[in-house]
Amino acid sequence: MTTVLVFLDHAGASLAKSERELLSLGASLGEVTVALAGDADQAYLDGVGSYGVQEVHRPEAAVSEVLVAGKAAFLDATARSTGAGIVLLGNSYEAKEIAARVGVRIEAGVITDVVALAADLTATKSDFAGSYTVDCRVTTDVAILTVKPNSFEAVEAGLPSPPREVRVPVNVPATVARVTGRVDKPVSGRPALTEARVIVAGGRGVNGDFGPLEDLADALGGAVGASRAATDAGWIEHSAQIGQTGKTVSPQLYISVGISGAIQQKAGMQTSKVIVAINKDADSPVFEIADFGIVGDLFAVLPQATEEIRKRGL
Repeated sequence: MTTVLVFLDHAGASLAKSERELLSLGASLGEVTVALAGDADQAYLDGVGSYGVQEVHRPEAAVSEVLVAGKAAFLDATARSTGAGIVLLGNSYEAKEIAARVGVRIEAGVITDVVALAADLTATKSDFAGSYTVDCRVTTDVAILTVKPNSFEAVEAGLPSPPREVRVPVNVPATVARVTGRVDKPVSGRPALTEARVIVAGGRGVNGDFGPLEDLADALGGAVGASRAATDAGWIEHSAQIGQTGKTVSPQLYISVGISGAIQQKAGMQTSKVIVAINKDADSPVFEIADFGIVGDLFAVLPQATEEIRKRGL
């Protein structure tokens, strides 16, 4: 049976939705083992074990105190020691850089931005800023794949079970950038942007007022995103930016509000399952990719939608 190595990082109090999706995908491909880059509480480890994982590999060195070079060295060593045929990572910029570094080290093919995967490991991804949907397959002995959140269903976890811990010797390069401090992001109560099943994103058209978007997102249990124009204007923090120079998301529902839909923005959200666009300009490019479009004033449309959703208890 193929050994599937799942790389997990930034462990929280419990498994994040995207981590459960990776473990579920891994279990459908072979026997899963985990490479965990940092420290984790026992509850988190028990959660990993509830997905049938019997071994969790941990680095002997503190690889989280340096940037990607240390984690790449750890994943490289773990992939070699486990004989993994498939390596799965998340789709953050950091994960993609780690995947690339490990691919060079072990001479493995790398596919990023995976949104679907066939039984023969043919991966589907969007390419060229979302202009094309591409099917591709790794031809090397080891396949390294970074997977977009919300692309695969997370199966129900089993009973909590502590996996066996295996320590991995790691040679962390001496000349690397080191982390000197961390600051926790304020908790908003909303899901992480890259993991949210529903995203309400605003652009230049909101004119600085994200209130109606936040109300709609809260009614739907979703997250709030933005175009670069909105973040550059200081209307919302830069961590909310979606697009070619921001985050790439793939929610079940993406509501675009007051965003023209330029190619840079489409690159970050075009793989969303359902796209709803709200814009006063009927000729806005966003309507070309939207499944549903509303031509109207967002400040009239959104409050009505929010009220109706709350009335129906959706």
